[in-house]
Amino acid sequence: MSQPTQPKNSSGAAPATGGRGFFGHPMGLANLAGVEMWERFSFYGMQSLLIAYIILATGEGGLGMTKGEASSIVGAYGGWVYLAAVLGSWGADRLFGPERTLVVGASIIMAGHIWLTFMPGLTGLIGGLVLVGLGSGTLKATTSTVLGSMYALEDRRRDAGFSIYYMGVNIGAFLGQTVTVLLSQSAGIHWGFALAAIGMAIGLAQYLSLRKHTRNEVTSRVPNPLKRGQAVKYFGGAAIAVAIIVVLFATKILTAANLSGWMTISVVAATLLLFTIMMTSREITTEERRHVKAFVPLFIAGAVFWSLFQQQFTVVPLYAENRLDLNIFGWDMPFNLVNNFQPLFVIILAGVFAAMWSKLGDRQPSTPVKYAIGTVLMGAAFLAFLPFTGMANGTVPLIMMIVVLLIFTLAELSISPIGQSLATKLAPGKFQSQMVALYFLTISLGSAAAGYLGQLYPSADSAGPTLTENTFFLLIGGSAVAVGLVLFLVRKPILKLMDPVL
Repeated sequence: MSQPTQPKNSSGAAPATGGRGFFGHPMGLANLAGVEMWERFSFYGMQSLLIAYIILATGEGGLGMTKGEASSIVGAYGGWVYLAAVLGSWGADRLFGPERTLVVGASIIMAGHIWLTFMPGLTGLIGGLVLVGLGSGTLKATTSTVLGSMYALEDRRRDAGFSIYYMGVNIGAFLGQTVTVLLSQSAGIHWGFALAAIGMAIGLAQYLSLRKHTRNEVTSRVPNPLKRGQAVKYFGGAAIAVAIIVVLFATKILTAANLSGWMTISVVAATLLLFTIMMTSREITTEERRHVKAFVPLFIAGAVFWSLFQQQFTVVPLYAENRLDLNIFGWDMPFNLVNNFQPLFVIILAGVFAAMWSKLGDRQPSTPVKYAIGTVLMGAAFLAFLPFTGMANGTVPLIMMIVVLLIFTLAELSISPIGQSLATKLAPGKFQSQMVALYFLTISLGSAAAGYLGQLYPSADSAGPTLTENTFFLLIGGSAVAVGLVLFLVRKPILKLMDPVL
C-alpha cells in the first residue's frame, strides 16, 4: 500500500514538523514564540530607553544630543535591524541553514546588550546598536522561515499560527518596556540595558532546551549553498562597505542628523538589488517569478504602513513628553511608558484575530484586502491627532493616545503577522529566507523613513525645516489612507499574480 503524499510547504518540501500539540499547532511554534518573546523583551526594553538616553544631559548619564538627532538615530537603528535581516537570511540560505543561523543571531543580540551595558558614551551606543540590530534582524528572518516550514502551503492554520507567534512577540515587548523603564527610573539607564541582556540570555537558554522541536532536516538544510570561490567576492564586498561607512563618519558626511536619510537610501538600494536577483535568477520557476511580482505592490503599501507605525518610537514619545497630561491620580507616568499600551492591546487582540481568521477560513479577506485595511487604519490613527492640535502642552488627555494606539494595533494585526505568513507562501524554493528578508525590508524602509519624518515634527528641534503639527498629521495620515484605497482597487490583478496563494 503506497504512502499518502504529504502536503508541501513554501520551500516545496514536506512540512518539517506537524502535530497539534500547542493549541492545535506544532510544538515548534511554542519554542519559536518563546525565544521571540524574550528577544522582544530585550529589544523593546532597550529601545524604550533609547530616545531618553540620547537626549538626556551628559551630566545625568545620557549623551546630551538634540531631539532631532535622537529621532534620526532611532529611525536609522530601526532601519538597520530589518536591513540586517537580509544579511541573516543570506547566511541562512547560503551558509548555515535557517535554524543554526537563528542560534547565531540570538547570541549576537546578547553580546550587543552586554556592550551597551558596560561601554559608556557614543562608543557604547554605536557598538551596541550595530550588534543588537544585526542579531535581531538575523533572528527575525530565520524564526519566520522555520515557523513557515511547519505548515503545508495550503494549511489554513498558517495565518493563525503567525498570529499566535505575534502574540508572544508582544508579550515580550510589553514586559520589556515596563520592567526596564521602571528599573531605569530607580537604578539608572544602564541597569535597564543590563536587564535587556539578561532577558536575551534566558531566551537563548529556553530555545536550546527545546531545540528538538525546531531542528530537523528541513530547517537545517542550506537551500542554496555558496559555491566554491564565491566567499571571497561576498566577504570582500562586505569589508569594502564597512570601510566606506567608517570613512563617511570620519569625514562627517554621515552624521547623527542625516543618518536616517542615508539609511533610507541604503534600504531602497538593497530592496532593488534583492528584487532584481530573484527576478533574474535562473533557479526560480515561472510561477515563482509571478509570485515575486505580486509582492511588489504589497511591499510598497507595507513600507507606507511601517513609516507611520514606527513613529511610535520617534514622534509618539516626543508627543507624549510635551503634549500629554500624564498625571494619573497624582502619579506622573514616565513618557516612555505610553507606548506600552500598544503591545498590551496586541496581547489581548492577537488571539482574537487568530480565532477570527481560523473561523472565517475560506471566507476571510484576501491578503491584499488585509493590507489595504491595515494601511487605511494606520492613516486614520494619524488623522485622529487632528482635533487636539490646538491644545496647550501638557493638556491633551491620555485617553486620546490610548485610542490612537488601539487603532495602531488593529492596523498592525491586519498586516504584520499576515505579511510574514505571505512571505513564506510566496517564497521561491531557492530564496526562502531572503523572501522573508524582503518582507522585513518593508519595515526597514518604513523605520528609516519614520526617523526622517520624525525630524519634520515640530517638537523634534531639528536643524532642518519642520511642518506645523496640523499639517504633519494631515499630510502623513491622508497619504496612508490614499495608498490603502488604491491597493484595494487593484486587489484583483494582484490576486491573479499570487494564484494559487490567497
